[in-house]
Amino acid sequence: MPSEIAIQVRNVSKRFQIYDSPRARLLQVFRKKRCYTEFVALDDVSFVVNKGETVGIVGRNGSGKSTLLQMICGTLTPTEGEVSTHGRIAALLELGSGFNPEFSGRENVYMNASVLGLSHAETSARFASIEAFAEIGDFIDRPVKSYSSGMMVRLAFAVAINVDPQILIVDEALAVGDELFQRKCFARIESIKSQGATILFVSHASDTVVALCDRAILLDGGQKVAEGTPKAIVGKYQRMLNASPAKAKEMREQMMAGSVEFTSVAEVDAPALDANSGLASDYFDPHLLSKAVLSYEARGAVIANPGLLNARRQKVNCLKAGETYLYTYQVAFEQDASHVRFGMLIKTTTGVELGGGTSAKRITEGIEFVAAGSVLTVEYSFVCRLNEGLYFLNAGVSGDCGEGFRHLHRVVDALCFRVNSEHTQYGVGVVDFSCAPEWSLAR
Repeated sequence: MPSEIAIQVRNVSKRFQIYDSPRARLLQVFRKKRCYTEFVALDDVSFVVNKGETVGIVGRNGSGKSTLLQMICGTLTPTEGEVSTHGRIAALLELGSGFNPEFSGRENVYMNASVLGLSHAETSARFASIEAFAEIGDFIDRPVKSYSSGMMVRLAFAVAINVDPQILIVDEALAVGDELFQRKCFARIESIKSQGATILFVSHASDTVVALCDRAILLDGGQKVAEGTPKAIVGKYQRMLNASPAKAKEMREQMMAGSVEFTSVAEVDAPALDANSGLASDYFDPHLLSKAVLSYEARGAVIANPGLLNARRQKVNCLKAGETYLYTYQVAFEQDASHVRFGMLIKTTTGVELGGGTSAKRITEGIEFVAAGSVLTVEYSFVCRLNEGLYFLNAGVSGDCGEGFRHLHRVVDALCFRVNSEHTQYGVGVVDFSCAPEWSLAR
């Protein structure tokens, strides 16, 4: 394996034998006839992770993510193919994996550290750091079986990050921790990443994958469906997640065939938006277009004609900090719908969600009924508090068309806009909080 590669997965497949009963398992020993049903958890998966990379793995439940990670860690053996790793691996897999429930937290720390290659003396030298990070107090000397799920994650993560891993693998384990501890963990993950470690990260939190990872892989049905930038892969994953089974299967086949999935936003036969004198030429760039519009499967309604208007109701896409704007779109209803709500979201170029709004906080507060054939115009007013940069807008509509409350249509990256440097105040980061410094001589 080349020295720059940390993880190499070559044509890996994993099949499990599912027996209906213990009797069937026993009969298999004496018979050539198959007495089991074969379940394919992974099917011919290949990819490479270079040293220092952070790669996210996303996919629906049952797509093979955990099975893949277990084979990379060496706790499962591939049925076919080969997995190669280079470097010390620390992994957070299933909750409590690697812990003996009868042992105390202290004893489990030493046991886990020894499995990861640390001597007793090395673990003792790091124990204070592990104990301080876990923050479980006197429970460190109590049996792990008495721990809550959050306490178990705290201890497991504290061990994993203090053994100086060259490869860190995290499989959804942090989802059970409290918010303050999660932030503490992600700060440490970012620190480990900055030191050149390789990280394999599995999460259903799409914004975290986009913010943390350099690359992402989409698994579905045990196969690698797509690989690319986190934002693009997360978009495909979310689109599959919200599609009907038939549509999801079609999308999967298209992605594996390399078909382009980006679509334009629909147009509907409806009265034009109430825009005054068309475009604001000084603040509208006709070449500034979203090139990666993702339109989810429509389930009773279609979002169309998105636009940004200034206070004079002129179309704009170059915004000025401190000004008020309208984000507008229309929704054409193909079916009768009840409890209708609308939504919008502003994101960065990397997909980090900055903020947005919905038309109602609770289902019962939405529009009681909208008849099929209706076209509604939605307008969101917002004050631009963003610093220089390029930003994207999502649009959504939810409701009940007879199959329960759900998304009726969503459009990701429906529009993009730019906030120019000459229009912003003195600020850093993404959001302009109008921070005004004052100082005085202390002594």
